[in-house]
Formats: sequence, structure tokens, C-alpha cells
Amino acid sequence: MSRTPRTGVAPVPEQPRRADAGPPPAAPLAAPAPVTPQGSPTVTPAGAATATPQGSPTVTPSATALARSAAEAAGRLLARPTVGLGDVVPAPVSVRPRPAADLVLPADAAVRVSADPAAREVAEHLAELLRPATGYPLPVADLPTAPGPLQLTLGAAAAPRPTGAAAGDEEGYRLDVDPDGVRITADTATGLFHGVQTLRQLLPTAVESRTPVAERWVVPGGTIVDRPRFPYRGAMLDVARHFFGVDDVCRVLDHLARYKLNHLHLHLTDDQGWRIAVDSWPRLTAVGGRTEVGGGPGGWYTAADYRRIVEYAARRHITVVPEVDLPGHTNAALVAYPELAPDKVAPPPYTGTEVGFSHVDPADERTYAFVADVLGELAAATPGPWLHIGGDEAYKVKGVAYTGFVERVQRIVAGLGRTVVGWHQIAPAGQVDGRVLQWWGTDGDDPTVAEAVRRGARLILSPGNHAYLDMKYTPDTPLGHDWAGLIDVHRAYHWDPATHLAGVPAEAVLGLEAPLWTESVTSMAEIEFLLLPRLPALAEVAWSTPSTRSWAGFRDRLAGHGPRWHAAGIAFHPSPEIPWPAAPPVRHLPRTAPTSRPTHTATSRHLPPAADAPRSPALDQPSPAHTPAPETPQPMPAPVPRANDTRTS
Repeated sequence: MSRTPRTGVAPVPEQPRRADAGPPPAAPLAAPAPVTPQGSPTVTPAGAATATPQGSPTVTPSATALARSAAEAAGRLLARPTVGLGDVVPAPVSVRPRPAADLVLPADAAVRVSADPAAREVAEHLAELLRPATGYPLPVADLPTAPGPLQLTLGAAAAPRPTGAAAGDEEGYRLDVDPDGVRITADTATGLFHGVQTLRQLLPTAVESRTPVAERWVVPGGTIVDRPRFPYRGAMLDVARHFFGVDDVCRVLDHLARYKLNHLHLHLTDDQGWRIAVDSWPRLTAVGGRTEVGGGPGGWYTAADYRRIVEYAARRHITVVPEVDLPGHTNAALVAYPELAPDKVAPPPYTGTEVGFSHVDPADERTYAFVADVLGELAAATPGPWLHIGGDEAYKVKGVAYTGFVERVQRIVAGLGRTVVGWHQIAPAGQVDGRVLQWWGTDGDDPTVAEAVRRGARLILSPGNHAYLDMKYTPDTPLGHDWAGLIDVHRAYHWDPATHLAGVPAEAVLGLEAPLWTESVTSMAEIEFLLLPRLPALAEVAWSTPSTRSWAGFRDRLAGHGPRWHAAGIAFHPSPEIPWPAAPPVRHLPRTAPTSRPTHTATSRHLPPAADAPRSPALDQPSPAHTPAPETPQPMPAPVPRANDTRTS
């Protein structure tokens, strides 16, 4: 069916029905002609009065009133949501659809919010998300007593918490949709933020456009009650092997926030480059920051750069976990300060990908002064509770020398008031309160780690054969590794952190983290190609309870996100496991004024400003975020990055 609009009105695309929408409504009926007592119809001029058998007048609706009624009925038919209430990723705890309670967001909508600075920041974020595509002004104001179409309330318990619930349950929320509005309630601003991400997914795909779109902004009616299963849900970005500027890190943070992940682990130092400025040891970046894999120029974060990342993350309720890898993976530091090396001789800069050959001198007190200075400055710049000390693949520091080094560094971290995190190789070292091991093995039987847990350690799980995002999807994937196996979307989804490691009780597991190592990754498009669509799979493993998860349900829900990424100009791997739909047509309205959206200006050294919408190296075409889509549905692009693309600037 096609609809021809009046002149000057953008046509509205046909809306497919969703599964939970119930039977289609009956077509509007024309008003019947009045009937005389004998049953014969009487033709009456529009608006004229007729008499009933009892003599009381009846007014026939005017042509204008009939037209208005027909238009309203047609509008209700058009305003069928294209998304079901249960189509959210990660899967919520409880979904109760009410198809008769759908909301059409009006053009004069405002965002009303509890009078709390943190809650207001979430409301501003919601408005910033919706303004570009809707073209609506969406002012933000304190919550009045009267309800509004978009309402964020802080302090009303969103999701009932069981006795002994973990701190992660503080991130819960409740979302109610009816014809009068959307109401998100939560105990904390973090819960409100997660509710906003859910609302974003319930709006039509076109909400991801960066320019105004002709669309009916319909939200499916009903109630969602939600909270996370695990308190720690994260991803890691290696910025040491290849350096990525502030803009790229912020874009990764946006991807994490979209799927309710709440930690970004930054691997800041390695043999190939040192990426964080340390005032007391300036040559770490001035010398050690100028290299990367393949011989590129490297780069590093100034104090201002790092502060921007931390603040951007905080506004998205994400905690930054900084890592300085010790005692191995330190070649870049030794190039800058050879007095830290065992032989006190500066090694040559390293731009390859081998591991295990470098280490600081564990027998020299200057090494511990260096560690204390670096970790002290990093702790002062990072508001979160975690400091990651690495500890893996230090093959030349063995036995007591290794455990003694780790124990001293753990005490330094504890003295700074922070919780130590380390790769699971630090397990044999003595326990300190709160210590967290990040397990990246591929065999679910690890007695050494199980013993460390019995001594009080907690775990973040990053199994290499399920969660390592630098692994290939298939044997012919042109990017990534396969040492831990091939990880398609099903493999990323099909495991349970609570039961994965033998001898480790569920209560010792804080959650999971998905690392992305960048030995072969050189661009933002390649990062996205490896992140998506596996990141949402891992996000659901971390957030959703086993009873709400199923592969069949997940793949169907995930399929709807492909058009969203396409509309937003985000690269991804179009995995054949997922039944992707065709990208829908998007009709852009003329822009009469600039709309608000976040921008990031690259200030990190050695990097040019990032492109507004990064392009996959294999796609030499404009981003869909900047070019109107064709009028007929087109297949989504298949971004296939080059394996050997080496950045030169």
C-alpha cells in the first residue's frame, strides 16, 4: 500500500506489525445514514438535524468532523510500533506488554526529571540522544506534580531486590509506557541511565539518525522491570599495541553504554608503547610513547586527554579501569629509563608482536619507586576503585622473584586506597583484601585460580575462547587471531560466568570482561567490526539471568540492531548466524537549525582529528549517517576490513 501525502508533508513508511501487538484493529467505518422508523435510509445534508421516533433531534457529523475522525483513525493505524517491548538487548528481567497502551511522542514533548543533579544529567543525555533524529527541541525541566510524556524519577524503587543482593542491583530501573507518556524510575541515576538506553531501543530505528527524519516516534506500551545479574560488566581496549585517540575511546564508550556495560579497561602500557603521561617520569611518553606495532607514530594521552576520557565515561556511568602491565611487557618503559632494566642497558624500541622478553628489575629499589610514582599519579587521575597491575607473561621473572614483586606492588595499590586487579597469573602471590583476578584461560579447570579464590580472591572472567574480541569469527575472517579458537556470535553467547570455572563458587564471580587486543587492529572501523555483533552477546551474558536468555530469542532481537548500526554509521560484521533485515528507508527532513549531539576533538599527540563517522577500510562510500538512504530498502553493507592496513599518520 502507498500513501500520497499532501504537498509539503513527508510520506510515512509502512510500519510492520510487531509480534506482541495483538490482532490488527478493524478498519474505520463510514458513519451510517440515519434510519427512519420504517427502516428506510434518509439522505440528510451534512450538519442538518433529523428527528428520531421520539422526536429528539440528531445531528449528522459534518464533513470536516468525519474527515478529522478518519484522519485520527488512520493515524492510529500508522502509529503501530515497529519494535516490540520484549525486543531489548540485553534481555530484561520482566517484560509485560500492553499493546493498547502505545505512546506517540509529541513534537512539544519535554523531559521532566527529579530535582537531582545526577538525574538531570541523565535527562540531558536522553534529550541529546533524541533531538537529532526527531528534530524536537525536548527541553529539560524539573519534575512537576503533573505527568509529562518523558518522565525520569529518582528514588522510587525500580526493581525489588532480593535479600543479600549485590551492589550491581543498584543499577535497576522500571520503565512504564502508556498513551500519556514514558516513566522511568530508579533508585540511582545509574538505573535511570540504563532505563534511557532501553527507551532508545524501543523507539523506531530512525532514532539513530543524526539528521531529522520523517517518522512517527512510537513507543510500545507496557512495563519493563530490570536489573543486572553481575555488577562488573566490561570490555578492554588495548591502546598500547596500536594507539587510539580520545575520540575513538569515547566512541567505544558509547558502544558500551548502549548495551549497559559499566567498565572500560584501558591497557595503557606494553612493549610497543607507553600511552599515559606521568609527570614524575616524563620520558615514558616523550620517548616510550612514540612507537607502535608496525612502526607507526604511536601517541599518548596527556593529563587533559585522560581526564576527558574519565569524565566522558562517568557521564555514561562507566568506570575506567587503567592498567600498567608489570613486571613484564615493559620494553617501552625500559627504552625511556634503562636504569629500570636488569642490565641497566636501554633495549631498542620494539614494534613487533612477540611477548615475554622484557621486564623491570625486581631486585632494584628504584623499580618500586617507579611503580609507586606511576600508580600514585594514575590513582589520583582515576576516580574508580580499581588499579590493574597486569602480571601476565613475565616469563623471565620466575618463582619467588615474581611472587615477591607482585606482593610488593599489591601493597602499593592497597596503600593508595584502591583495589588491585591483575591477570590470573598473579594468583600464586599472597592475598590482599579485595584482590581481583582476571581469568583469560581457555580450560575451565584451573586449580591455582580456584585455590586463590578459596584464599579470598574474586574473579572477572575473560575466557579467551568465548570473550576475546580479537579472535576471528570464522577461518576466513580477514582480521584477528585464532590461538584461542574461532569465536562466532553463538560461542560468545553460549556460556555462563557463574559456572564456567571448576571449583569457583558463583558468589566469587564479579562478572565478565571482553578484551580487544590490537596487534592487528589499526582503525575505528576495525574495532567496531570485531566488537559488533559479539559485544551485545557478551553484554547479555553479563546482564541477563539464565532464565531470560535463549539463543533463538537473542538472535532475533539482535537482528533488529543491524539497521540501527547502519543508520548510525557504525561498522559491524554481518554474521550469517543472525537473520538481519534489510535496512529500512529513512526519509530525512530539511535541517533548519543545528541539532545537539556529542562531539569529540582529538587533542592527543601524533593523531589527526577523527572523522565524524569512521568508514570501514573496505567501504569507499559515504556514511549513511550523512547521506539520505534510498527510497527502497537496501541491504546493509558488509564491512570487511583489510588485514594488513597500517596507519601512517
